[in-house]
Amino acid sequence: MKKFINYKQSQEILNNIKVEFIPTQKVYVASSLGLVLATDIIASSNSPEFETSAMDGYAIKYEDQELDFITIIDKNPAGSIVESTVSKQTCIKTFTGSLMPKGSDTLIPIENVTVKDNTIIINEKVNQGYSVRPVGENYKKDEILIKKGTVIDFAHIGVMASLNIVQVEVYIKPTVAIASTGSEILDVGQDQTNDAQIRSSNHLTLEAIATKYGANVVQMGVVKDDKQSITNLLKSALNSANIVVTTGGVSVGDYDYVKDIIKDTLGCEVLFQGVMIKPGQHILFAKKDDKYIVGLPGFAYSSTITFLLYILPLIFKFKGSDQSLTIVKAIADQSYPKKAKNKISFAACNVEYKDGAYHINFDDKRDGTSAILTNMLGNIALLVQEEYTEDIKAGDIVDIILL
Repeated sequence: MKKFINYKQSQEILNNIKVEFIPTQKVYVASSLGLVLATDIIASSNSPEFETSAMDGYAIKYEDQELDFITIIDKNPAGSIVESTVSKQTCIKTFTGSLMPKGSDTLIPIENVTVKDNTIIINEKVNQGYSVRPVGENYKKDEILIKKGTVIDFAHIGVMASLNIVQVEVYIKPTVAIASTGSEILDVGQDQTNDAQIRSSNHLTLEAIATKYGANVVQMGVVKDDKQSITNLLKSALNSANIVVTTGGVSVGDYDYVKDIIKDTLGCEVLFQGVMIKPGQHILFAKKDDKYIVGLPGFAYSSTITFLLYILPLIFKFKGSDQSLTIVKAIADQSYPKKAKNKISFAACNVEYKDGAYHINFDDKRDGTSAILTNMLGNIALLVQEEYTEDIKAGDIVDIILL
């Protein structure tokens, strides 16, 4: 296996991963927000099924607008069916949402008429069919309204409710197990006993991302640089999760055990190890049966970026979702150097949509190592700089990943 492939090659491997089976369940529509549809939602009827009034007014025959007056013969409240029929020089007072009475083809708004005794006088004419909702205006019978793989949002719930769908079939959320490795790191709440110890944020940051994008998380916490402890943790994680993610232990140090345990002790199939990217080149992506185990770098910014680039697309696959990372064009309002000529790089930048375009800048972004997680604060996107490209100049059009 060749080490340090380029980013495009790593993404091709990721894109070619097929999740053969995703379990489903039925949930109540009201509880389906954020879940992924496992079946197309198809209209069982036209909506509306009959011509319907779009506002309060009087149902008339279009040509009767030429008459001096029109006689009101009935009222037509919403939710009831009026038996009267509109004939020449007659009208029926009709309310928003009511079925249009037989014989009528146009609705004249209340504000367009003067009511005198039991008649209306039209002060302002309307076009034929005005304020009449045609059959199938919302949707037509047998039309696919929401496609399988859609992440359910509020509008989808409303449409399904209008179809009288009580329960909907969705994909079961994938489970991601997350752990941080390193004898120097402390979990949140642990007391520091020497100055060499540092506080781990990785496992909680990655848990938050996974949860935000629709995965269940098994939080494994922090494990020391001990082969047996790491082995036991990874075996346990593989038993409970579709995707196992660790941070730290994948570089070339004497105590970087994770990569060897994944490859040798657990016998995983390594799909790639090392990618020419900045940050996070020391990434190990492996498969064990129908599950995936990914070792990410230990620096906070590196692990966050590589999680977004590699784990999120994998979560989307296990969700059965049609989601993907969103790449758009933006205008760089400031110059920015290319810091690693032979690698693709991803830099946190501030993003704003104004004057019909995305604009980015680097205000308050610190320059330093891949440990600076505070660069992810704010309204953030990732600037993509391909390998062997020049420094970015103010005014250049660039690619960014919207988060």
